[in-house]
Amino acid sequence: MSLSVALVGNPNTGKSTLFNRLTGLRRRVGNYPGITVDLMEADIRLSDGRPATLVDLPGCYSLSAWSSEESVAIRYMLGMDDDGTPDLVVVCVDATQLLRNLYLVLQIQELGIPTVVALTMTDEAGSACPDPTLLSQRLGCPVVATVPRDGIGITELLQAVTDATRTEAAPRWRWTPSDRLRDALASIRTAAEDHWPNNPALHLWALSSVSEGDELQGIPAPIREAVLRIDDLPSLDDEIIQARYDWLDTQVGPLVGLNDARNFTDKVDRVVTHPVFGFAAFLAVMFLMFQSLFAWSDPAIGAIEDLFGLLGSGITAVLPAGLFQEFLVDGLISGVGAVLVFLPQILLLFFFIGLMEDSGYMARVAMLMDRIMRAMGLNGKAFVPMLSGFACAVPAILATRTMERKRDRLLTMMVVPLMTCSARLPVYTLVIGTLFLPTDKLGPFGVQGLLMVAMYLFGTAMALIVAWVLSKTVLRAPRVPLVLELPPYRLPRLPDVLRMMWSRTQTFLREAGTVIAVATIILWALLRFPTAPEITPDDTTGMLASTDVEQAMSLEELQAASQLENSFGGRFGHFIEPVIEPLGFDWKIGVGLVGSFAAREVFVSTMGVIYAIGDVDEESTALREKMRTEVHADGSKVWTPLTGLALMVFFALASQCLSTLAVVKKESGSWAWTGFLFTYMTVLAFVAAWMVRQGGLLLGFS
Repeated sequence: MSLSVALVGNPNTGKSTLFNRLTGLRRRVGNYPGITVDLMEADIRLSDGRPATLVDLPGCYSLSAWSSEESVAIRYMLGMDDDGTPDLVVVCVDATQLLRNLYLVLQIQELGIPTVVALTMTDEAGSACPDPTLLSQRLGCPVVATVPRDGIGITELLQAVTDATRTEAAPRWRWTPSDRLRDALASIRTAAEDHWPNNPALHLWALSSVSEGDELQGIPAPIREAVLRIDDLPSLDDEIIQARYDWLDTQVGPLVGLNDARNFTDKVDRVVTHPVFGFAAFLAVMFLMFQSLFAWSDPAIGAIEDLFGLLGSGITAVLPAGLFQEFLVDGLISGVGAVLVFLPQILLLFFFIGLMEDSGYMARVAMLMDRIMRAMGLNGKAFVPMLSGFACAVPAILATRTMERKRDRLLTMMVVPLMTCSARLPVYTLVIGTLFLPTDKLGPFGVQGLLMVAMYLFGTAMALIVAWVLSKTVLRAPRVPLVLELPPYRLPRLPDVLRMMWSRTQTFLREAGTVIAVATIILWALLRFPTAPEITPDDTTGMLASTDVEQAMSLEELQAASQLENSFGGRFGHFIEPVIEPLGFDWKIGVGLVGSFAAREVFVSTMGVIYAIGDVDEESTALREKMRTEVHADGSKVWTPLTGLALMVFFALASQCLSTLAVVKKESGSWAWTGFLFTYMTVLAFVAAWMVRQGGLLLGFS
């Protein structure tokens, strides 16, 4: 029977790199907690030829679980899923953070599992690196010095693992519990008799981990009730932690020397984590990242759009006009293009995140922003995904993976779509350019520019307000301290960054991209069927056309507008007109809202089709003029500044993006949360737009 060897350690200890070396697989390597969130297994051969299964567990700081991701590792270690405990545990210990990392080793030894310590980062520790032989004597288990990136010490480690599998290990406690703690453990032991093995370390884990609002699953009700009945739990927890660290300080502390790498890191951190200079440095980094997401990706985005445009033109030229041609060009190709157009931004975002993770800078960003974000109920690590939302919500939601706690990831996903993404910009540009003139001034400032800035500020403010509300209601949870390892600064390894970048992109294309493409095709069908009656020249009485060519173009445009109005989507626009009428919207705007689910910027082209203008962009003067002159049956204008403002507020808050919904479903793993996001954003958008409309009418605006 194959032996089971668990590989555990704090985040950023080189665990994934060591796994790659031992198994020959390639894994993501980073300097940020939360990268490895699933169990990864691989078959290996021990030094004596025996087979073994190496299991790479999610990074954890201790066996006291605060998140569901940590509990994955801990449940496996404790044998809580009826699979038994591993035969041996290899603990990765960062030599530059020795005492902090050895805390986990003590906990594993208390469980009585054979343990081998892989001492990593020994090259960075330099003179601070302890002597492995002396450390082995103090810990009572094998200790092997390694440099996983360079393959140093791998053979020796494999031999130590082979030897350790032939020995028995007994629970080893380095400290003595107080009488009060013994009584607490006894009460848990009584409650756990019919559920768990009689292991004092297991009862100690429950005492340290179970709490109100935790994310732990599978905890028997009697055990949870027994823990929650114990008075003054925090005091007992402090006793446990202090006892372990006291032993480490007295027994291992003298083996640790001065760390030159750590000294350099500390000097840089005086600037990077400074509340003023650190924030300024971070803004500079974010500015560079945004420049790439907004500007540097434009050529690649344009190239992808041109490529799919040429592909569509080629099919149009080859295939005869008809339904099949329209399906291929407007449905299938447009659907796939809607997925691939995000790639440049996604690749650049993941590239920058990878550089910040591997260099060790990302942990400093989270620490710097934690105080501000926590005031709104968010985790400090939510700052980068929210900031990325200004470019596109899709990669921003993918970036929430850097948060360990599921609740924090969900809360961030729920508010990221409120950030003003680049897809809203064409809508804002069209509405502002149509209804507000460049000569309109508010003091010395132009109204157009002020409105654009106001919409960006409005989106940000609403995201923070909604985060605060959700953190106090549906996503309420006890505050968890931001536990971060601040690793020494390291030069990022480009191959690792590129592998991570491509791996995450593949995940997006495979899982979220499929949903996006299918949804876009469905939306095309809703706007294409049923087929409208053909328009003849006799139906165009009153049209202004000076040439036959213009007449023919007008017929095509009118046919497209008629098709849209009579389609299922157009009929739905008429159907919802009574609902959106209080916002100042007519059925044509309703169709635009339906079409914009494919992508918000589709609203502009949908308006062009509805008003028979043809292919347009947000700068189209013909479309703007048509919108300005459009009137209701009673002669009142359809488009007024108040209507435009209500529409922009609606777009700022509504979840008008199938791509975002698809990615939320993928990342949350739940249609319920996806539905909640869509529902609350739609209701919020409707109410806010209604308040703008009705408030404006009360103030005398039309």
